[in-house]
Parts: sequence; structure tokens; C-alpha cells
Amino acid sequence: MALTIKFLTNIRGFLKALDGQSLCNWLKVEPPVPQEYLDLAAELRNGYRNASAIERLVENCLPEEEEIPEGQGTAWPGFNAFMKDYFEYWREVDFDDFLGAHQLLTALTKPLQADRKGSSCTTALNNPTYGTVMLQTSISLCSSLSKLSMTLNKRPDLTKNLAALHAGEEDQKSIVEITAEVIQKFFTTCLTDRSGPPLSKPAGKKVGVYIFANVTLKLLFTCRKSHLAKQLFTNMTAKSAPLSFYPAAQRVTYLYYLGRFHFINNHFARASQCLQEAYLQTPVHFQKHRRLILTYLIPTNLLLGRLPSQALLQRPEAQSIAPIFAQFAQAIRTGNYLIFQHTIETHSTWLFRKGLLLTLTYRLRPLLWRSLSRRTFLLTYIAPTEADSRKAATLELAHLLTTATFVQKRLEGYLPAQPAPVPRGRPPHINTIFLKAVSNSAGSAAPSDSTLAPPPGGPKTLNPDQGLIWGNMPVTAEHVESMVASLAAQGLLHGYIAHSQGRFAIMGAKQKGSAVAAGWPPVAEVLRAAEAESGTGVPGWVKG
Repeated sequence: MALTIKFLTNIRGFLKALDGQSLCNWLKVEPPVPQEYLDLAAELRNGYRNASAIERLVENCLPEEEEIPEGQGTAWPGFNAFMKDYFEYWREVDFDDFLGAHQLLTALTKPLQADRKGSSCTTALNNPTYGTVMLQTSISLCSSLSKLSMTLNKRPDLTKNLAALHAGEEDQKSIVEITAEVIQKFFTTCLTDRSGPPLSKPAGKKVGVYIFANVTLKLLFTCRKSHLAKQLFTNMTAKSAPLSFYPAAQRVTYLYYLGRFHFINNHFARASQCLQEAYLQTPVHFQKHRRLILTYLIPTNLLLGRLPSQALLQRPEAQSIAPIFAQFAQAIRTGNYLIFQHTIETHSTWLFRKGLLLTLTYRLRPLLWRSLSRRTFLLTYIAPTEADSRKAATLELAHLLTTATFVQKRLEGYLPAQPAPVPRGRPPHINTIFLKAVSNSAGSAAPSDSTLAPPPGGPKTLNPDQGLIWGNMPVTAEHVESMVASLAAQGLLHGYIAHSQGRFAIMGAKQKGSAVAAGWPPVAEVLRAAEAESGTGVPGWVKG
């Protein structure tokens, strides 16, 4: 018996038994494969060069039967068309040619177009009676296509000819993006399946919803087209069964990508909920996965004012990222722009690769200004001596301008001036104010009241994102007042600006017990209250 006929005879048995898993195991498309598949490919190349010959072979071996007993299945036109394409794939494939293999596998999975170009794999899956038997096979094909696309994505030497072929096209898409579009068609087929009532335990093709969704999301994030996932999440919210009905691996992967999607779109509270749940549901021994989740969970919480504890940073999965985020936490806690900028510059390559650089560079600045203003208040405020004083505690904006100017100079490379040594047994007529002026002198190039010395070669030229305001732009009183007003509008400072006095007056100090507690409420509490007022939940996360 010819190997092709034997192969199709086994396929017919799987269809009759509605054994989707055995069908999936039989329809292999990637190495390593048993020798029988290589022999099958040789037989197809030698005896079935004509597409019509393959079509006749499939129709003879897989007839569409009538009056099927309950619990059994049969071939159908869509499946036979898929098997024809499958044999053509094995006839033409060369696994040493990655790009050619990808194009053949894409043709095997790509939905039929109006001109009949493409495969009938999704057509076979769409069959309302027997399509479910193709679910495992579809998952396997899409997984193989995804892995091959990711391999090619790392080999521009292999894809440069393909890019040159499509040069000049307005909407030129990468291999990864094309693959994501193909797999998203399978996702849509499963999502729209009507095997059971809404919000019930998934059955039929709906079992594969999150599998196809996760593969699609991985590809979209790889090619940096995460904005294309918006429609996927919208469809999930409208039609998907609750996430809790699906296996833990699918839940964790989906929540991880959903959290990253909300992070990219600056919905940090939503992102935190998704990533936190993904982290909690990941077993402790999966340290690589937990570290990947923490890579986005920790910065998300930093933006929400939740600083990581030492206990968290000392966990095994956090060892490689702890030095980075511990520095960010220290900078936020103390308002130290020097530590913040040094951390950004030292780890900029890693932060950019993870998609964190721009968000952390700009979104953390309000929290740094908040801490800087609090430290300035603690250093400069003198409480009234009268016990019954009704004066409001205030922060002088001029003092904040001084500290901000000091920080700007340090960013430009200025260094603390070394005080002049005080001679022993100085004469009593030496003015102490004069000694202070000498000890604070930064040299002839600096004002006499400066405690900073200019760096050798002059101040450093800063990029726009490296200065306190914009590069080397000096900090002015208007900048300080604008920043304080912005923090107060966001609820990060509690009080009001007395413009005539040039002060920020703190409200509610007696009720809170201290001016610091009243004027600088915890960031996490402020943002949590704002999120609770919105009450929108997390789009894309279907809960039971």
C-alpha cells in the first residue's frame, strides 16, 4: 500500500472517532519528524506533482459519508481541501530554508481570500458539525508558525530579500505582524463559537480562545505593535467566558500581556491589578516567569507610589532587577534627582529593551518633585512657638527654588566646594561671617555665597530629558510655582498657593497631627481613591 494512502486511511479513522488529539499528533509540520514523513514527502514529489492528482487522491481516500452514527464523524469538503494543502506543504517544504518554510506554513494556515488564495484550515475549523476536531491541529499549526516567525525575526539576513520585495509599499508589515494577523483569525473563530451559553464553562472551540489570544499577543508585543491588541481585548470583554474557567498557564500569560498593554497606555492602576494577579498565580519555582512579571509589576507600582520592600527585592526571582529598582525607589523616597538620572543613564539600554525607558523617565518626575518639596519643607520650616497659634504651616517657594537650583547645578556637574581650613587659634578680631563667606566660596567663577564649584571644563551639556526642567534651562520661580500648582491639582500636595506671599499653605495640619502628613498625603492612597471614584474595572479581564 502506498504511504500516502496509508496516511490518509489513518486520518479517516481519527475523523470517524472524532479524535482531535490523535489527528493533531499525526499532522506534523516541523522537525524532528519520523522517517515516514520524509518518505511521504519523497513519494509526493515523485508521484503527485500535479495539484489535481493530490485532490483526487484525497477525495478517494476521504469520502464524505452520509448517515453517520451518533458520536462518529466523517470528512467534509473543508477538511479535504485542507488535506490537499497539507500534502502540497510536505511536497515543497525544505526545512533548511527558513523563509521558504515560513511562507509555505503561512499558506497552510492563512484564511481563504476572495480569489481562493490561502488555506482552508480556518474553513475546516469553522465547520459547525465537525470543526472542533480541528482545534488541536489548529493550535499546533499556529504554534509552529509562531516559533518560526520569532526565529526569522532574529535573522534579518534571511528576511532582507523579503523586505526589498515589498519596498515602497505604504503598509509594509513584518513577518511577525503578518503571522499575528493570521493567528488572530483563529482566535476570532473560537471566540465567536456558540457551543455553550455566555459566561459558562468553555466548551467546543471556545476552549482555544486564550491559547490563540496569548500567541497573538506575544507576536504583537514582539513586533512593537501592541496598539493592535486593543480590538482583541475589546472582543474578549464582549464575548469571552470568564478567565477563571481556563488553566493557570493561560490565565497568567493573558494577564501578563493585558497588564503590559495597560502600562503602555498609562493605565497604571489597571496594569498593577493584572500583573499582581499574574504574579500571585505563578508558582514559586517558575522563577523566570515571576521575574518577567516583576520587571513590569515593580515599575507599575513605583508610578502608583508603592515602593518595593526589601523582602520583595531579596526574593530569588528579583535578584537581577533589584539593583535597578532599589535605586529608583531611593530616588523617589528622597527626591534625589542625581540617583534617578544616574540609574536612567546606567541602565538605559535594558530599560529601552523592556519598553520602560520613556515611561519611567518622565512619569516619575512628579513624584521626585513631591519628595523634593517635602525635604525642603523639613529643612526650612520653623513651627510657631505659641501653642495656640493659628498660623498655617507654609513652604516658602523661594526655598524650593533654591533647592531646585542646587539640584540643577549638581546635574550639570557642579561639585560641593571644599571649605578652606580654619587656622588654629585665630585672632578674636576675625569676623565669623567673613570666615563663612570664605569657606562657602566656590572660586572666582562662582558667586560668593555658593557652596558649589564649577566642574573642570565647564558645566556639562544636558539632554532635554536630563535637566530638572529642560536640559540646561535654569529653574525659575515660575517653574517652581507651576510645579507646586500641578502637584496640588493632582492631590499629591494638600493646600493652596498664597501668591502674594510666595508660599504654599498647608491645610488640615491639626486634623492630621502634623504638617507633613497633611501637606504630603501618601501617593498610593491618593491614586487609589481616584481609581475607586472612576469604578471602571479592568477592560479585557472577564471575571465570573
